[in-house]
Amino acid sequence: MKVLMFLSACSIPLVIFVIVGYGLLMGKNVYEIFVKGAAEGLKTVAAILPTLVGLMAAVGILRASGFLDLLSDICGRAVAFLGFPPELVPLSIIRMFSSSAATGLALDIFKEYGPDSRMGLITSIMMSCTETVFYTMSVYFMTAKVKKTRYTLTGALLASFSGIAASIFLADLL
Repeated sequence: MKVLMFLSACSIPLVIFVIVGYGLLMGKNVYEIFVKGAAEGLKTVAAILPTLVGLMAAVGILRASGFLDLLSDICGRAVAFLGFPPELVPLSIIRMFSSSAATGLALDIFKEYGPDSRMGLITSIMMSCTETVFYTMSVYFMTAKVKKTRYTLTGALLASFSGIAASIFLADLL
């Protein structure tokens, strides 16, 4: 275990050292390349900021208006017979839009049911094996100027639903 902890602590500095060392061996101005990349990164952040603000505002409106509760009640009745706890429907919906809002909901679930309960286990596993589908698609496709997404949404939603199903299955194993 100590070896694993040592490797974990050293891996990021080692990767940085290898990249910088390789750049110096190839005769590249590593600092100049780093600064240029950082400037491009800031331009990307400025370009996607309106999308991020829009998504965060939409999630806030959904939570404050009560629409999320209504949607959760409707969907909760439909999925309860599958063994999915209706209390986790808001988390599974919000997770597709915002990771930070989903984290807030997860903390609420932990406070109410406890992190070691079945609900807490499903929540933890769900948070780690699902993705913020709409956030990721909007930010990355907008940045890359992708206009035709083809089957991306279908595949991403299928993957998220598979992750939700896996979270229930794995929590029940534990």
